[in-house]
Amino acid sequence: MSATLLEARPLDSDWLGWLKGELAPTRARNIRTAIIVTGAVLCVIISMTLQVPQLATSAYMVFFISKESKLLTTITGVGGVIVLTIGIGATLLLYKFTYGHPELRIPGIAIALFLGMWFSRVLVIGPLGFLLGFVVAVSQSVGEEVPSPELLVRGLLWLWVALAYAIALTVVLNLLFLPDTPQTAAHRPKPKRSEPDGRRLLVADAFTNPAHVRFALKVTFAAMFCYILYSAIDWSGIHTAFITCTFIALESTEATLYKGTLRIVGCVIGGGLALFSIVFLMPHMETIASLVVLVACAAAIAGWVAAGSERISYAGLQLAFAFFYSVFQGYAPDTDLDNVRNRVVGILFGLIVTGLVFQYIWPERASQRNSK
Repeated sequence: MSATLLEARPLDSDWLGWLKGELAPTRARNIRTAIIVTGAVLCVIISMTLQVPQLATSAYMVFFISKESKLLTTITGVGGVIVLTIGIGATLLLYKFTYGHPELRIPGIAIALFLGMWFSRVLVIGPLGFLLGFVVAVSQSVGEEVPSPELLVRGLLWLWVALAYAIALTVVLNLLFLPDTPQTAAHRPKPKRSEPDGRRLLVADAFTNPAHVRFALKVTFAAMFCYILYSAIDWSGIHTAFITCTFIALESTEATLYKGTLRIVGCVIGGGLALFSIVFLMPHMETIASLVVLVACAAAIAGWVAAGSERISYAGLQLAFAFFYSVFQGYAPDTDLDNVRNRVVGILFGLIVTGLVFQYIWPERASQRNSK
């Protein structure tokens, strides 16, 4: 992924021409965008009608699971549900020992995050290892905000419902409407640098390459620094800093910083759209129909970018993330601007911390990786 992100970027001042090429319409892009918009709208309607919590998370999962082919989407979706189930079960078991005991919960968060980031490097299907550690770490990080164990268990089980139904809906939509094209295989992710074939569970240098452990340690340090800081100053609204540190981390420093730039761009655009919607549109919305139109427009913009190449697709995911998590805070229109401010501040803070850690602690350059 690092090489894909860094290659073919504009080396001169022709950023406008490069951007026009990246945003150029294609038939496949039109179809994928339509599927994403449909999935996001259906998630809003279902969650609003049945009052399923975590509406923003459900809508965002449509972007996260949608891939360029039916096979990749299905594998990601099925694997995601399995890993999600294991992660929720693991965090419930862990809470038997850590609930009400921050001296145990904080080390538990760090260990879960470290293992997840290490697995993301050494497993052939790295994203599934990352998802497992991420689910456990994030669910543990919100424990002190829940007043009772019963509410905590209910919240985690509802989280499973919100994610699982959104994943299933996305897979079904892609299976029904995404066409099979012979060009799809050419755009699949390249094999990992240490992967000799597709029959291995772990990469060849899983236990011999110290870079894997160093990478996991760097991400864990950055995320835990953000978590401890916003907990110490009692500003849990910027918890997106913790999420940012884990989501933008890539194999090399250059790729991580480039992905961080995409996250900033997506955050600014998505936060701007959310701010405009909250100030000028939300006060006049009285029915779900008007909300559906707003979601469809925002999802179309984010989906168009997300359906592009890896050089810009992450900006689309971040645009959707910032918009949904700023606009949806319940089942009624939200006009609280603090939510937009807190999420944007958290994202920017996480970017700064991650950039500094990857720049000065065991920096891993793309040129060094390519020469191995």
